[in-house]
Amino acid sequence: MSTVLTKIKGLDEKVGTASTSTTSLSSIPPLGVPVEEKRFWWQRALSYDPDAVATLPSVFDDPETARNYQPPSDWENLKRFDPIERWTWGEEHKIVRKIDIRIMIWACIMFMSLELDRANLSQALTDNFLPDLNMTTDDYNMGNTVFKLSFLIAELPSQLVSKWMGPDRWIPSQMVLWSIVACSQFWLNSRTTFLLTRSLLGILQGGFIPDVILYLSYFYKHHELTLRLGFFWTAMSIADILSSLFAYGLLHMRGVHNAAGWKWLFMVEGLLTLVTGIFSFFLMPAGPCQTAGVLRGKKGWFTEREEKIIVNRVLREDPSKSSMHNRQPITPKLLWQSLKDYDLWPLYILGLTFQIPMTTPSQYLTLSLKALGFDTFQTNLLTIPYTVFHIVTMLSLVYVAEIIGELTFTSLSGQIWALPFIIYLNVVNANAANKWVVWTIMTLLLSYPNPHPIQVAWNSRNSNTVRSRTVSAACYNMFVQASGIIASNIYRDDDKPVYARGNRALLGITCMNVVLYFLVKAYYVFRNKQRDKKWNSMTEAERLDYLANTKDEGNKRLDFRFAH
Repeated sequence: MSTVLTKIKGLDEKVGTASTSTTSLSSIPPLGVPVEEKRFWWQRALSYDPDAVATLPSVFDDPETARNYQPPSDWENLKRFDPIERWTWGEEHKIVRKIDIRIMIWACIMFMSLELDRANLSQALTDNFLPDLNMTTDDYNMGNTVFKLSFLIAELPSQLVSKWMGPDRWIPSQMVLWSIVACSQFWLNSRTTFLLTRSLLGILQGGFIPDVILYLSYFYKHHELTLRLGFFWTAMSIADILSSLFAYGLLHMRGVHNAAGWKWLFMVEGLLTLVTGIFSFFLMPAGPCQTAGVLRGKKGWFTEREEKIIVNRVLREDPSKSSMHNRQPITPKLLWQSLKDYDLWPLYILGLTFQIPMTTPSQYLTLSLKALGFDTFQTNLLTIPYTVFHIVTMLSLVYVAEIIGELTFTSLSGQIWALPFIIYLNVVNANAANKWVVWTIMTLLLSYPNPHPIQVAWNSRNSNTVRSRTVSAACYNMFVQASGIIASNIYRDDDKPVYARGNRALLGITCMNVVLYFLVKAYYVFRNKQRDKKWNSMTEAERLDYLANTKDEGNKRLDFRFAH
């Protein structure tokens, strides 16, 4: 997100470049210099002054523009908002680490619980899950489709409920509800009960991810959120590793009380989520200024000084974050305004297609490894290496994107990575090849640098209002879930064991994705040039009049520039 800052005198403004207002009073404390910000620990090693002012220029420094961005009277953090508040880099970095410990780590733990309960089906497959329920791989595809479709349908309603209740109340409620369904899978006995529980899990888990992303945006700046989302999805990968390790032990329980091992897998991991959900009611504060609670202490987690730093640093970067309070519902009119925001549609389209080439092979990995001759427990352990490599490549990509300030082409790298391995699957008969060679190729394919954290944060940046950010996060994730539905139906029972038709489809989609990223880049460059042309043609008086009287909102404002 980039906002044009306007001087009262002079005509040398630059888009996205902050400057101190010439109308500022001499009594106002000095501001920090943007170019001196050191975002990463290794950048601070040699030249870093922790006592330098970290308060960066913003629209609040100019009395003429500040009045147009003032938080509403019902905003929950208004008591800590102060445009002349100043703090140092040492203070800011210390409070960010405190937020990481208090807020981010628990968000990751909650996400790990979700991943355990939605992904353990892959481990169940290795324990005769399909034969036990008299099902085929097409039934398995149907289960994945039902889950993704239910997840997709629930995304937006869940996000709207979360905005009304507050994510600190709704997210723990979701977790407790779906954990009950997850445990109930212990009693699966047919295709019907399998499809029913997949649907219920999808409905109750839908919206969890955008709910958490909106919640985290209350505490972090945009570039910080991108990096934290990288660790957020790293938690998912860690959960996948733990799931494989848990499966290795729990599947050995086959025969205990005459139950299959996969039954114990669902039961134990469901109970873990239940415990996490109950604790979440007490460990999720409503916002940075509402942290007092039973397990958080009577005085809360942050001092008054820390609350001021959290509130002002986030709002100075993005004034739109005060446009709604954290329990304000989205009205039908606001919902429609957000849904018809065509400037976010390019990101939705990317969400629909970018993961398909990797999702389909990953869903069939355990079945493919068993077909190659690996036993149940070898198969579960052999899924761990690609997950570890995937963590490394994804986090590296997220850091590179923020260091060089490039979102589109870093996101594109995932498709470039996958292309040679998808080609291999098309030209080589994997069933006739050495099983270790095939495992290596599949491991490398699934180790791709996933740009999902970048694109989620990208979508948040380009929303530019709480209302739009709420809806767009759900919409983007709905398209991602829709991609899962497509991916679940590319490998079909009549195409096995080589899946030649399915692999051709994956190759075509990968090539299409490369083109899509270039088109998205071109679109946002074009839109920014349109804004520049209009904005630069206006006089200073016209710009100030626009800021004071415009009806444009969010990313439709002429002083907003799209990230790309």
